[in-house]
Amino acid sequence: MQDHEEVIRNIHKSPSGAHIAAIFDFDGTIIAGYSVTAMFKEQFKRGDIGLRELPEMLSTTGQMLTRKIGFSGLMAASAKLIQGEPESTYEELGEHIFEDQIHGLIYPEARAIIEAHREKGHTLAIISSATPYQVEPAARDLGIDEVLCTRFEVKKGKFTGKVIDPVCFGTGKVHAAEQLAAEFDIDLSQSYFYSDSDDDIELLEHVGKPQAMNPNKKLTAIAEKRGWQVRRLQVKKKPGLLTRARSIAATGSLITSFVGGLPILGLTGSKRESVNFSISTFGDVASALIGLKYNVKNENYLYSVRPCVFIFNHQSGADLILIAKLLKRDIASIGKKELADVPLIGRVIQYAGAVLIDRENTQSAISAMQPLVEKIHNENISVCLAPEGTRSNAKSLNHFKKGAFHLAMQAGVPIVPIVIHNSYDALPGDGKVFCPATIDVEVLEPVDTSNWKREDLDRHVAEMEQKYLKTLGYTEIGAKAPSLTKKAATKKAAAKKATTKKTRTKKTRTKKATAQKAVATSSANLKQKNPAPPAQAVQKRQRGVAKLES
Repeated sequence: MQDHEEVIRNIHKSPSGAHIAAIFDFDGTIIAGYSVTAMFKEQFKRGDIGLRELPEMLSTTGQMLTRKIGFSGLMAASAKLIQGEPESTYEELGEHIFEDQIHGLIYPEARAIIEAHREKGHTLAIISSATPYQVEPAARDLGIDEVLCTRFEVKKGKFTGKVIDPVCFGTGKVHAAEQLAAEFDIDLSQSYFYSDSDDDIELLEHVGKPQAMNPNKKLTAIAEKRGWQVRRLQVKKKPGLLTRARSIAATGSLITSFVGGLPILGLTGSKRESVNFSISTFGDVASALIGLKYNVKNENYLYSVRPCVFIFNHQSGADLILIAKLLKRDIASIGKKELADVPLIGRVIQYAGAVLIDRENTQSAISAMQPLVEKIHNENISVCLAPEGTRSNAKSLNHFKKGAFHLAMQAGVPIVPIVIHNSYDALPGDGKVFCPATIDVEVLEPVDTSNWKREDLDRHVAEMEQKYLKTLGYTEIGAKAPSLTKKAATKKAAAKKATTKKTRTKKTRTKKATAQKAVATSSANLKQKNPAPPAQAVQKRQRGVAKLES
């Protein structure tokens, strides 16, 4: 059995190119547990599922577990339950559940494996028996564009009570993979499929590199017999009392670290040395208490051109600990004015030299930052801030504000970009409890601002955004709201439909015809071995195209 680091090393040794696919099952493979459980609980809590529907749902589920009906029967029963409901309601529900629950269930090791395939230029896809409302928000978060899954029929924005055949289960997953291969010229004999269940045996046998990820007992036995690679990811559990205690202690260490620095102030009379001691101590102690480790690329850039303006993409509440750990001394920061209202912590942050600004008042914010220019010149202090202005709720990048760039230009110092890849593994979303994690950080080459001109500032900001996008492996900028309202979801669906219609070209239609022909041929071949329902093209997830704002 290999650990995920060994898997990643093997991926790095593999051939590159988009003709190789890395296909992932979703439930139990990318996330711990089952997304349908989270969706059911939320629907029941909201009252979408009442006591009248509950017995029927439990009865249908029981019939599937006892093999009285198959997966197709289960989905057909589910489709009838939501007949007449607006699809936008379930799009909204899926977004909410992802932000509230599923985001925190994604295995950090699965993220790392996905990123390794992305670096090799492999085509990334999720093929899942779940619905798009369970899968697509996570796919966007992971940067996976191709999602093939079980879909309910929708007409005029409402569910018809029917399922689009074939369902994405068993041989249906093979049909989906064949469509993907035909559309993107993929060689499945060189491709990967990651799954946790023997329910996916057909597709595991169909690809050249089957991967048993967190396999159940039956799949474990099959994999060991056939010599397939097997790996088990760390099971994500609800934080226990010890984890919660360590998390509280890590947060409290911000205060104790600065109290510990007071004797240095008394002995040396230097507030700067006292603050330096406290920042360094906080970064070390908090990281140790939580269990944070760091893989830092180009760490030498953190010290080569000080004073400077450090910028970083803000993903998580763990970023404060990360920055203290990496930068250690001679730094000042910029934060939101609301931090001043946090008991004790607000005072400590201001004592450390943080400038708290009103993010809603641009002119006030610029004025508040002016003293930092003097600190840079007179005290050799570097300034650290997040140009996004706020935390991104998922794996995305917000547009950069200009404050950091104005500051660097006025002070005549370089900008040192710090790219944080996965600090959300330590504290996902709006979480309150830190989790042990290994955070990957890349420090980019310092950017000289000495010849910058104010009229070119928009271009410089856009260029920096592109550097972050390239390093993170993202394709576009645009933060996703924590949850969509029904109106926003409907608007989003309409925009998606319009964009798809506008961008469909003759080449795309030709590709789809080729894909359908390939799927039909594959279906005929599969029927000889394993009878299946007539193959129809699995609907491809439509993607919106966002333009980068300057």
